[in-house]
Amino acid sequence: VFIEDMTSYEIRDAMAAGKTSAIIFAGGIEQNGPHMALVKHNLIARYVAGQIAERMGNALVFPIMRFSPPADPVAKTGHMRFPATVSISSEVFMGAMRQVAQSAAAAGFKNIFLMGDHGHGQSEMRVAAESVDADWGARGVRVYYVSDVNTKAGQQINAYLKEKNIVGGGHAAVAETSQVMFLDQGKTLIHADKFAVSAAGPETTTGVGGNPGPATAELGKQFLEFKVTGAMDQMKSLMAQK
Repeated sequence: VFIEDMTSYEIRDAMAAGKTSAIIFAGGIEQNGPHMALVKHNLIARYVAGQIAERMGNALVFPIMRFSPPADPVAKTGHMRFPATVSISSEVFMGAMRQVAQSAAAAGFKNIFLMGDHGHGQSEMRVAAESVDADWGARGVRVYYVSDVNTKAGQQINAYLKEKNIVGGGHAAVAETSQVMFLDQGKTLIHADKFAVSAAGPETTTGVGGNPGPATAELGKQFLEFKVTGAMDQMKSLMAQK
């Protein structure tokens, strides 16, 4: 389902067989404290996008947009205070998402979905989707912004943790750590021996917004399922409204 793993002829044939929806998913590269690798958002993005495409049966996944606009690299705000976070401007991010969507439309995809795992960049994706939709709508192409993979899923995750009496925290805490833990097949991306350091805080020093200690792969599996099903439900609803 990932177009970067296919030939153009295979993509052509898949589209002819009914795979006329394109998923354009944004991730990001940013610090996650001493206990978790920077690949977090991109790892989650590829998994969730792939699951959506496989389950829906009519979609292909464009290459993950690997960078996001989390902070100002010149002023070194937010995650830019820590080494190796990659931040692109809001304008560049929105332009890139818009042009990838245009590429999908030019290729012949009829339903194009923009979504992202990172909290930053959500409004830019909405504007990009609306812009390309306006340009291509008369030619039978619809472009949608899918928010539920981020906002609704986040609400579900917080409610689930509260029900289990687990303090959710924020950046790189139990929720995100659990998801990477589930996806970390090689057991190289999570360093449990650093959980105590991450939990000690403060966030300005550790880069972590809570305690990752309660994280489990089982929790991560459930949280990823919230993202997959939330996105799929909204995508179906959006297509039904056209």
